[in-house]
Amino acid sequence: MPRKPSPDARERILDVATRLFTAHGVHAVGMQQVIDEFGCGKNLLYREFAGKDDLVVAYLTRCRDTWACMYEQAGVGREDDPAGHLVALVELTAAKVLEPDYRGCGIHNTHAEFPDPAHPAHKVAAEHFATMRERLLDLATRAGARDPETLTDRILLIIEGIYTNGLAQGRNGAARAAGAFAEEVVRSALADRSA
Repeated sequence: MPRKPSPDARERILDVATRLFTAHGVHAVGMQQVIDEFGCGKNLLYREFAGKDDLVVAYLTRCRDTWACMYEQAGVGREDDPAGHLVALVELTAAKVLEPDYRGCGIHNTHAEFPDPAHPAHKVAAEHFATMRERLLDLATRAGARDPETLTDRILLIIEGIYTNGLAQGRNGAARAAGAFAEEVVRSALADRSA
């Protein structure tokens, strides 16, 4: 009688794939490498994920969910302070980049590997970026910025700068200053309202 796979097999396979994709990039990791690393047969892997594209989409969905959790965490205790929520989100992003095992944003890295807008990985990444912008625009609007679109664009530039240059600048570089910079940008946007 064949062994019944554990109910968490999908998540455990995804754990392995996430570790490999983070370390090597999505294109560099083949399905056989995931099978070998996880120690399962092809049947189990392909039962859980129809192909590599499905596995990559699941990985990106996990990355997207991680960002959504950061967004929620930044808002804890700031339900009536959308400006503070924006700054806290920048600070959490910087803290993530400063973690010793950080290897870049999985969504940004994968988006760069899949430039074809028709590819499922590209679509998931593009949807994430659109959702991220919508959420930041909502906060900027609720904060009372005179020009919420501009404030949103500026906060996005800070976040993108953290993701892009945080590691390049080193552990004591620009990522450490990001929260203070975001606070200045938000304060300026709110001061513009009263001008």
